[in-house]
Amino acid sequence: MADVLSVGVNLEAFSQAISAIQALRSSVSRVFDCLKDGMRNKETLEGREKAFIAHFQDNLHSVNRDLNELERLSNLVGKPSENHPLHNSGLLSLDPVQDKTPLYSQLLQAYKWSNKLQYHAGLASGLLNQQSLKRSANQMGVSAKRRPKAQPTTLVLPPQYVDDVISRIDRMFPEMSIHLSRPNGTSAMLLLDIWSKSNYQVFQKVTDHATTALLHYQLPQMPDVVVRSFMTWLRSYIKLFQAPCQRCGKFLQDGLPPTWRDFRTLEAFHDTCRQ
Repeated sequence: MADVLSVGVNLEAFSQAISAIQALRSSVSRVFDCLKDGMRNKETLEGREKAFIAHFQDNLHSVNRDLNELERLSNLVGKPSENHPLHNSGLLSLDPVQDKTPLYSQLLQAYKWSNKLQYHAGLASGLLNQQSLKRSANQMGVSAKRRPKAQPTTLVLPPQYVDDVISRIDRMFPEMSIHLSRPNGTSAMLLLDIWSKSNYQVFQKVTDHATTALLHYQLPQMPDVVVRSFMTWLRSYIKLFQAPCQRCGKFLQDGLPPTWRDFRTLEAFHDTCRQ
């Protein structure tokens, strides 16, 4: 079955059309070559004329055949949708240095991934709503009135409180460098260089785990506890190359030390051992 893009273009027919264009150009070139060469390789004038006419007719038939094939394939290719979801970004596909700047192909992949994410999110939302209705139906003695939705809250802390918390954490972990910055006024930003990608796989894994830890330690009403818990977890990597895996007891597995730290016990595990 032909592979068809969401924009309505038949890729298989498109590839065959390109080949048909090449064949048509070759046929036209043979026609001009025939006209250029003229009547040759015959002793009599009548023989040269007949050979030339026959050869010229064959070339014209080839041009007509290739042109008909190209017209047939052009009808199969289809027409791109005018309401293209990526709008003018389709012009990026005309970039002659596609190998160096593959923006259009990356944009298409991101768009497909976004569509899939939206589709699966819709399915998950439907399933969760069904489960919610089932739980509500099974509960006895629950009021039929809907509970009011909890309103989002914003936690605003005074700058002096933030400075005191960071100062205490800085004293708790003297071997770690912590800097507090306020680039936009009162909003504080804690400077931790965990985003720069390392050239070593072991530190790349530690960065991935640190990103997971940032999502794990969430307690909006107690931000000082969140920061202190995360810093305690991060400090456990001080023995990255000294602590063995708590599951297999080995220091190295596939050439890497145990890069995972348990969020509660801070014990070291290899990626395959923590499952």
